[in-house]
Amino acid sequence: MFVDECSVKLAAGDGGRGCTSFRREKYEPWGGPNGGDGGRGGDVVLVGDVNTNNLVDYKYQPHWRAERGEHGQGADCHGRDGKPCIIKLPLGTVVIDLTTSKPVAEVVVEGQQIVLCKGGNGGWGNTHFKTSTNRAPKRANAGHDGERGEYRFILKSIADVGLVGFPNAGKSSLTGQITKARPKTAAYPFTTLHPQIGVIDYLDEAKGNRRLLLADVPGLIEGAHENRGLGHRFLRHIERCALLVFLVDMAGTDARDPRDDYKHLLAELKLYDKKLLDKPRLVVANKMDLPEAAAQLAKFRRRHKSADVLKISCMTGVGLVKLKKELMKRVSKFRVAEARAKPAAG
Repeated sequence: MFVDECSVKLAAGDGGRGCTSFRREKYEPWGGPNGGDGGRGGDVVLVGDVNTNNLVDYKYQPHWRAERGEHGQGADCHGRDGKPCIIKLPLGTVVIDLTTSKPVAEVVVEGQQIVLCKGGNGGWGNTHFKTSTNRAPKRANAGHDGERGEYRFILKSIADVGLVGFPNAGKSSLTGQITKARPKTAAYPFTTLHPQIGVIDYLDEAKGNRRLLLADVPGLIEGAHENRGLGHRFLRHIERCALLVFLVDMAGTDARDPRDDYKHLLAELKLYDKKLLDKPRLVVANKMDLPEAAAQLAKFRRRHKSADVLKISCMTGVGLVKLKKELMKRVSKFRVAEARAKPAAG
């Protein structure tokens, strides 16, 4: 089961109480205070984990709490600190505070650690309150409460290439051909019910083995931005992609016009978030093995003159090697430009 959005209640551990205690030893009638401090409560820590790919663990277990600190004891024994609550999240997870509706954290790097809720400090034992005028204090502090709150986890996959298209355009077939993923393929629409993340391996003669991540978003339909169909729920997964690939059924099967398909895809992305259209994009014309595809491609190029089009056939495998090479080149170019722009932005 794939879950990319859920709400949770998180609570850090409370601090342990300080102890009120006095020394009781033979021949030491004025032994004095020896109450230990309470232990600190455990934190709630978010950890980026590359081996976690969705949020299903938190949908069915929405309550998470760190361990509280142990109470202090006599003989100057301090309480043990509480164990932290480790929340492993897939890379690309955004954390929204439901109280303010604002993002408070974002997990984007493997091993990244973010303390979301801090544990409460332990209370002081009565040893801390001894003075020259009060040598037998009977006062000790209670531990502080740990932080807690309600949050929403939203997963936005971190992928290099985002693959979008209408149902039955061949997205699952293409994903299976050029990546190690094995999505379900069939002769009916909406076989993909959740985003598929695949790894593209490419052997570059100059740079050796290279790797890209591809996100296959379930088929969009007109009105996707208005929550129609399946794709609207998953458009967030292409927000971080370096390159958008528009897969178009160039043969026009199912009485579709590839020219209109591309136009509607652009419109849906713009209505969802117009910033998506600022990303580099490539049109991949699929099903070029069918006889009617060549004429449709000519019409497509006349209407969409500025579109970069690359011809492939998932059925015969024609053009797939060239496609992988082109994806590597364009993503690399984008990442280099992105890296150069970061210092200027700072």
